[in-house]
Amino acid sequence: MGGSLTALLIAVVGVAGTLGAALLTQNRADRTKRMELQAAAEQRREERAHAEEQLRAELERQARHESLERRRACYITLNTAARQYLTSMTNHLHALRRGEDAVASLENLEVARAAYRDSYAESQMIVPDPVSRVSSAAKTRLNGAYGKLKGYAEEPSTYAGELAAMEGELHQDVWPYLGAMKKAMRTDLGIGD
Repeated sequence: MGGSLTALLIAVVGVAGTLGAALLTQNRADRTKRMELQAAAEQRREERAHAEEQLRAELERQARHESLERRRACYITLNTAARQYLTSMTNHLHALRRGEDAVASLENLEVARAAYRDSYAESQMIVPDPVSRVSSAAKTRLNGAYGKLKGYAEEPSTYAGELAAMEGELHQDVWPYLGAMKKAMRTDLGIGD
């Protein structure tokens, strides 16, 4: 009986070893599968985070581009309106000095002034502070010259000397501010000299 007990014991150990090996193999396979699934989930998270980062970067780039385009359009309008306003002032000044009927030039001046006022109001909502400060200084000079011109226009014959000097004032006291405004706008847009 001793031989059969030994054989039975060997058979039980063999079966237990076989079953244990299968369980160990299955446990390792499950652990490997979990690690693969975790790695795949981590990779998906990384890919999603990267995609979100790319989307954020694209949206920021697009917002910067739209802001630049909005400022560019605003600058074009403001620069054009300011120059037209000053040109209309000069034309009205010449009409007054020549003693011509200044009604038509005054109408043109008022239209140019209104266009400038509208474009300046729009620019206050769009332009950055450095450009806003320079455009504010230009506006002050333009409106100061306009006030003088309106005062002289009421009695052109009385203010003939002032009217004669005013053209020089426009060139020396106003045009440089428009040039500084244009330069600040170009700098903001990244346009070099």
